[in-house]
Formats: sequence, C-alpha cells, structure tokens
Amino acid sequence: MNTITLLLTLPQIERLYEVWHEFEVKAPAYSRYQLKPENCTITAYQSNKVVFQGKDAAIYAAPFQTEESFDQSQGQNDFRRFAKQTHAGSDEVGTGDYFGSVCVCACAVEKQDLAWLETLKVNDSKQINDEVILKTAPLLMERLAYSLLILPPAKYNQIHQQCNMNQIKAILHNQAYVHLKHKRGELPKAAIVDQFTPQASYYRYCKDQKEIVRGLHFETKAESHYPAVACASMIARCAFLKAWTAMENQWDMTFSKGAGNAADQDGAAFVRKHGEQHLKEVAKLHFKNTEKVADLL
Repeated sequence: MNTITLLLTLPQIERLYEVWHEFEVKAPAYSRYQLKPENCTITAYQSNKVVFQGKDAAIYAAPFQTEESFDQSQGQNDFRRFAKQTHAGSDEVGTGDYFGSVCVCACAVEKQDLAWLETLKVNDSKQINDEVILKTAPLLMERLAYSLLILPPAKYNQIHQQCNMNQIKAILHNQAYVHLKHKRGELPKAAIVDQFTPQASYYRYCKDQKEIVRGLHFETKAESHYPAVACASMIARCAFLKAWTAMENQWDMTFSKGAGNAADQDGAAFVRKHGEQHLKEVAKLHFKNTEKVADLL
C-alpha cells in the first residue's frame, strides 16, 4: 500500500474536501474528515496533516505536492514537449459546487495559436477572476476548435442515481473528445485530460459508451502545463458562469458558489421560497449540503 503524508493549508484541506466529499465516510478520532474515493483513503487531521493511502495515493496527492516533487517522472516531462505543439486538452468546472451545472470542455490548440494565447495570459480558470474569463473565453471560442457540454442540475441528479460523479465526468470528457474529433476530422497526436481519476477507472467508466476516444494522456494539474487544457478550463468556466446567472434570474435568487455554510443557508432560503420539490433543479442533491439544508428548515 502506498502512503503519502502532506502538511496542507486549511484552504487546501477545504478544496480537497470539495472535490471528493461524495466519498466521505465516518472520520477517525482527531481528524477533520476521511474520504474513500477509488483506490485511496484520504484522512485529513486536525493538525492539517493529510494522509493519502492506497494504490493510487500518488494521483490524489499530486495536486497538493510541490512542482519539484510532482515533476520527477521523466516520462511525463518528455510528454510535455507537446505543450509547444498542436495538442488538445479537456477540463471540467462545477463539480465542487453545490449549486449549478457541471460543464466539460475539450479544446484543440494549433501550434500557430500558442503565441496569441500567451498575449491573452490564458491559464487555469481557478487562477483567473470571473470578469476576465467572461471577456477572454469568447475570444478563445471564436478562434479555437472546441466541444462544450453543459449538464444542468436536474439532469445531473437524474444521472447520478446510476452513476457516481467520477463516472459522470468520465462520460462527459469522452463525449467532448468525440465531438471535437468529429469537428476537426481527427484529434491531435497529443490529447490530455486534467486527471480526476486513474486512467484504468476512466476507461472502465466509459466502457458502455457508443464511441470511446482512446490514447489520451492523463495528468493532474494539466492546466498548468498544457495551453489546451487551460483554454478548456476557461471555456468551461465561462459556460458555468453564464448558466449560473441564468439560474439566478430564473429563480430570482442569489446562490453561493462552493459547498460551504453559505450554500447551506442559500439552499434553505430557496426551499422556503420555492419548495423542496424544486431543489433538484438548482442543486446537486447527493452533496452533504442537502442534509444541512433540511436541518435549517
């Protein structure tokens, strides 16, 4: 069994929980929480020490390790030469938010686009404020080949009855790549997924799909190394924000992003105003927030 122990900041511990909270189990003594996604047990202690244990501990810990320790794989470094060539990338937005849609984008960047992207300072959408994303993403969408999928909360809740979040993400990433392949005629030699689950699990989740795109490269923190992944991240975030605004306008509500206490309060306010039967149309019901919303009523 592989074991990786990290000392994280409180914001990192909260972000880790947001991503994997659907796999929460009963926490041991002196811990904040324990999560059991596939092939790994993640335990966050009150001391801010986080222990990753299991076959895929390195995959789950990688986004929180230093660049120096993360970049020790020579094979991965060799692959990164494609970041300066024509390549494709995919990323998703909205999976850590109680409210709102899940948006997945696959995007292709041609070699001749790279200098232009540098002038736009394209980066991971989590590192750029939303105002800049809403201005920049449309420029990317005008010039680059991309495929964008938006899964609204009501449909997400319906699918989640049969599929966990990782399977939903895998199916959406695969479908985005299928659409991008058809749009371009073929995919670039290098196509990268911002890794959220082990490669074997990804393809197992997609095994029943009519068409499966294979030969993908899986890498955590890929948006920091591949412009196409960063572009996909920004386009997906833009779509997420526009769907969010439409949702707020439709229900005459203001919703908090993330899955913290503010989301609990907003969920309770929504139920008081519109009724519990409509919560599935704005929120991901399997989040722990749903229980907290019920407690607040």
